Amino acid sequence: MSNWPTNLLAEDPPKPGLIPAAKPTKIPGLDGPVGTLMGYGLYLIVLAGVAGVGYGIYKLVMSDKSRHGGGSEPFKWIGSGVAAILLSGSLIAILNGIAG
Repeated sequence: MSNWPTNLLAEDPPKPGLIPAAKPTKIPGLDGPVGTLMGYGLYLIVLAGVAGVGYGIYKLVMSDKSRHGGGSEPFKWIGSGVAAILLSGSLIAILNGIAG
């Protein structure tokens, strides 16, 4: 007889992947549609930040490389996108820590 479990896969709960499911947790004292919209709104801000970073990278690649090109504009897009990602990601983590 071995000590290894034979039906290990059937009993283990599924493990979360790299990106968690975008299901907001209920905030204490803020139930109903307002809490749900606020939870999904934070995930939409993350997606908007990713889009801002992507657009900034696109503008950096396609920008005029001469002396008269707008050199700092792509970095404004990238910086604001990163700021949106960090801000909403930290709010999601705080709210999940409080509500979870």
